[in-house]
Amino acid sequence: MRIFTPEEKQFIQEHLHHAPATLMLQAKRYPQLPVLELVQQIQARQKATHKLPTWAQNPDIIFPVTLSVEQSSSEATAAFKASVISGDLLIDLTGGFGVDSLYFAKRFKQVVHLEQNKELQQIAAHNFKLLGADNLQSINTTAEDFLESYTGKADIIYLDPARRGNRDEKLHLLQDCEPDVLHLLPLLLQKSKAILLKTSPMLDIEQALEQLGQVYQIWVVAVQNEVKEVLYLLQPNAPAPAEAARTATNLLSGAASQSISFTRTAEDAAVPNYSDPLQFVYEPNAAILKAGAFRTTGQRYGMSKLHPNSHLYTSAMLVPDFPGRSFRCLAVCRYNKKELMRHLPTKKANITVRNFPESVAEIRRKTGIKEGGDIYLFFTTDMHQKPVVLVCQKA
Repeated sequence: MRIFTPEEKQFIQEHLHHAPATLMLQAKRYPQLPVLELVQQIQARQKATHKLPTWAQNPDIIFPVTLSVEQSSSEATAAFKASVISGDLLIDLTGGFGVDSLYFAKRFKQVVHLEQNKELQQIAAHNFKLLGADNLQSINTTAEDFLESYTGKADIIYLDPARRGNRDEKLHLLQDCEPDVLHLLPLLLQKSKAILLKTSPMLDIEQALEQLGQVYQIWVVAVQNEVKEVLYLLQPNAPAPAEAARTATNLLSGAASQSISFTRTAEDAAVPNYSDPLQFVYEPNAAILKAGAFRTTGQRYGMSKLHPNSHLYTSAMLVPDFPGRSFRCLAVCRYNKKELMRHLPTKKANITVRNFPESVAEIRRKTGIKEGGDIYLFFTTDMHQKPVVLVCQKA
């Protein structure tokens, strides 16, 4: 790790909003400066502007290669993780750039950050000091080596296994990630009172429950309606998988987050009502869909479903604070180009498919409907097993 000189920091700050490619073409104008290194810092800061504002706004912070920034948690998701646990000691076995560790340090008396890449570990340790995390210790080691020699017992061990393969392909199965949490599980349970595991959003929750066992609680975390991570809290004497609490949370900028909690037992026991489309139509947020709260959502908000597998809801009166998008249903059409175009004077619409045999791309190709406008078309299947199109506007 290299500390940048005042002149190098000035270059970074002066060119924060410039295109990196253009700066590289102009490198000869700055023969006294390592322009490539500085442009890499600029690129990382540009990527971190919204994701990691605390880091991006501090001119003395050092960033690693861009990939490490891309793979790190956002401050929004790190703050959420820290909000659901607390204690005396947390060990972050896969610390990386250290975003999660910094937020855990606000909730624990002591946090140990481990990172096997020496340069990345040094960068994280340097930044922790700048950010005032005096209760955060950073160590350059692997998760396996640390656990073998560690003789204490942490309140929480946190893992976010690496999900990139040798060819940079994305991985999501637990046994394919590094470290292999399934292999380490007995040792993890021996060295801590509980384990918080972050997994790929692509990993099937039911499969994870079966493989992990001892799951006490699950959080599905979305940011602006995009699922970013799924968290599993493991501890001894956890309930049966069907009784593990599940919380679907959608974090929204400038607004209160949307959350709904349930168990698989409650979901299976819920008896949905079905209806033809009424005056209002609702699409649950991505966290609810991932968590599987299909029946629970309708029951809790007093709405009917359109079909067992469509996961769209309807009501005669507007339901306030629905955790998702709410629409006024203007019409219900057949999947017929001529009929649809009567409702689209601009020939534009936002298209969503739910339990429908064709993709958005196929529908656009067949109908010629362009993207955009204030009309929303939901191509779905109704309670009578018929394909229908709901013509809607945001409520």
